[in-house]
Amino acid sequence: MMDWTDRHCRFFHRQISRQALLYTEMVTAPALVRGGAVHLLDHSREEHPVALQLGGSDPSELAEAARMGAEAGYDEINLNVGCPSDRVQSGTFGAVLMKTPALVADCVAAMKAVVAVPVTVKCRIGVDDQDPETVLPDFIQRIADAGCDYLIIHARKAWLQGLSPKENRDIPPLDYDLVLRMAARFPDMPMSINGGIETLDAAEALIARGLHGAMIGRAAYHRPWDILSEVDARLFGVQPICRSREDVIDAMRPYIEMHLDEGGKLHQITRHMLGLFAGQPGARTWRRVLSEKANRRGAGVALLDEALEQMRQPDAMTG
Repeated sequence: MMDWTDRHCRFFHRQISRQALLYTEMVTAPALVRGGAVHLLDHSREEHPVALQLGGSDPSELAEAARMGAEAGYDEINLNVGCPSDRVQSGTFGAVLMKTPALVADCVAAMKAVVAVPVTVKCRIGVDDQDPETVLPDFIQRIADAGCDYLIIHARKAWLQGLSPKENRDIPPLDYDLVLRMAARFPDMPMSINGGIETLDAAEALIARGLHGAMIGRAAYHRPWDILSEVDARLFGVQPICRSREDVIDAMRPYIEMHLDEGGKLHQITRHMLGLFAGQPGARTWRRVLSEKANRRGAGVALLDEALEQMRQPDAMTG
């Protein structure tokens, strides 16, 4: 979710679910440790629980980045061993690391040695011509021995040559049964599943089959209300604070005002809110108004009211 789940996105999603664990976009350890890009750790206390997702392959560098993340207040440090993008491969980050499980274990052990918060891993079931039935158990055993606290498995292979990152999200077939077998084989390693989960019903069904959780990415981004609004009640037994999409908008107003007062731009926040009314009458108008006008000079929270008003016009409701 690089360039998607930034701090504004996470604050917005937190208004819909207070309990779901949110993840940052991937932050590379070299950017933090060598590049001094500590602003990438910025987040607000309202985002918790929130995990910092790191990319990297140098154990000492990842340990330092993990220490920085823990000191910044993150609730979990997650190592990404699943992203197949070209720019990640070129830095020996992400899914290419599944070819060197011993190195991943060294990275996990180094991070565990310097932080008290959980250290977790997100991976694929394998890459390229690897046999997942063989490589995945070995990978899990190695990171478990290194102290990994939790594992999230994207239930697809990553093809590092021949498929684009977008194609890697859709073309390799899903193998949920393999992940379920791994959960049964490694009962002491809590596991979540990721990949192709489009509804909360589907997530609950997978959890009921023996998993500790389910990670939903793009569906939650594009249809945040549909996915997140029932999470607190159905999975955690607590009532959400915002009972409607309009409540979410009202909850965002002070945050937006503060961001604008600090010199920020409206579109930096509203670009994450485009899917709030997905599937509802007038959703297209909501998206159009925010997309066209949030970039304009002087755009402020009044644009939210304009978008709401326009989407409720009879022609918008039926268009």
